[in-house]
Formats: sequence, C-alpha cells, structure tokens
Amino acid sequence: MPSTWNLSRSYDSEQGEIRWDVHGEGPPVVLVHGTPFSSFVWREVAAGLARRHTVYVWDLAGYGQSEQREGQDVSLAAQGRILARLLDHWDLDRPHLVAHDFGAAVALRAHLLEGARYSSLVLADAVALAPWGTGFFQLATEHAETFAALPDPVHEGLLRGYIGWAATRPLPADVLDRLVAPWTGPTGKAAFYRQIVQNDQRLTDEVEPRYDELADLPTLILWGERDAWLPIAQGRELHARIPGSRLRTFADANHLLQHDAPTEVTAELTAWLEEQATR
Repeated sequence: MPSTWNLSRSYDSEQGEIRWDVHGEGPPVVLVHGTPFSSFVWREVAAGLARRHTVYVWDLAGYGQSEQREGQDVSLAAQGRILARLLDHWDLDRPHLVAHDFGAAVALRAHLLEGARYSSLVLADAVALAPWGTGFFQLATEHAETFAALPDPVHEGLLRGYIGWAATRPLPADVLDRLVAPWTGPTGKAAFYRQIVQNDQRLTDEVEPRYDELADLPTLILWGERDAWLPIAQGRELHARIPGSRLRTFADANHLLQHDAPTEVTAELTAWLEEQATR
C-alpha cells in the first residue's frame, strides 16, 4: 500500500475526473469516504483488507485528488450516480460496499435509486437519517458566502479544528495536513463550501422511507460511541430501521473510527467479509 496514498488511476465521470486505485487480490471490496475527507481516511483499513481482498478506493467528485471546478455538481445525488457508473467501469456486479459518513448516503442512493447491487453493505457512522449535519455544517450552509470570504489563514484554522473534532485521538500533523490540503487555495476553498451548500437533508429524505428494502442485503452498521457529529443514538435507530442488520459499536471511537480504532475496524470488517463468503 503506497505510503504517499497517490491514486494512480482515473475515470472520466459526468462531473469530471475521478481519481481511484485498487490494491490486493480476492473478492472485491469498495471503500467510500465521507465529507470533508477523502479515501486517505481508509489507508490503514484498506491495507489490512487488501491481504485477502481486491480493495477499490476512490475520491468523490470534488474531493481529495479528484477534479474540483466551478459549477461542479458534487451533491449526494451526483455522487450516487457516479458510484453506480464506477462499478460498471470496474466491471463489478456485486462487490462488498463499505461506506463512511456521507459515503453511506452515496452508497444507499446508488443501490436504491441507481440500481447498483452489492453482496453486502457496511455503513459506518452513516449520514442516513434525519436530522443530520453538525452545527458548523448548518451554519456554513446558511452563510456560505460569508464563510467563503474568510481570510485564508482563518479558513485553514477552521478546517483544522473541524476535521480534528471528528477524532478521539489527536490526528498526527502529517495526517491532518493531508486531510486539510485539498480544501485550501482558491480552488480548494471554493470546493469546500460548494459541497456544503449542495448537500442537504432532502437527498437522504428521498431514500430514508425505503430502508426496509434492504432486508435481503446483509448489512453491518459500525459506529463510534463517542461520535460528536452523529450521536450513537442514530446508529441504533438505523439498525432498527434496516431489517436484519447488525450493529457493532466502538467504545473509544469518535466519528473518524478509521483513525481511532483502525485495528478493531479492520478485524470487524475481515470477520464480516469472511462470514459473507460462507453464505
């Protein structure tokens, strides 16, 4: 697994270039990140899973190493369509899908609205039930022009505090630098507030009434018990709303459970995937 985490491959999507990569060999697993992150948050988990699986990682349109541009549609609706088309591009019929934060909404929309099919679904600290969005997210949505006009050092300081808030353990300086970097400079700063403005609760409201349709899809829900962005109560509610789902919580993990508990998360996913292979 490259330590620099450079995504070496590209896909020309409806919303510009998507950067992606693939590691390992075995049954296919697709990892989907959330906001304001990138596939980089999966680096440790991906390395562990790649010992037994073919692991696909990608940066959502407008995120990480993927293209950012004015007028770009980076909504959950667009991301769901892109995911469905990526699976076709990769020639994956029923991969295992593991999705975090907004990525969960992307995966759910791709399945329920775009016809993407999965062998199993894992939803981690998922944006899936109303209401969602931190106080900062709501404030930035309502006052995007004001936030976009912040001096660059203030904007970067805000980013560092916001992203750091998602972890129980302090993020190492190089990791925090990597997560903040795509959102800095004129292009990145505009892209950061663009994705906030374009994503609203109606995009999960459209699929929330359909979660009973997941009854035949093996679904595992992972949640950090110390999640400061999406309380554990939402994880329990989502478990209750998806028939036959399983809930696993992590006592010392915040919203970025991949950082707070990478070994435990990898072990849980490995056991889950092994179980699915015997079904």
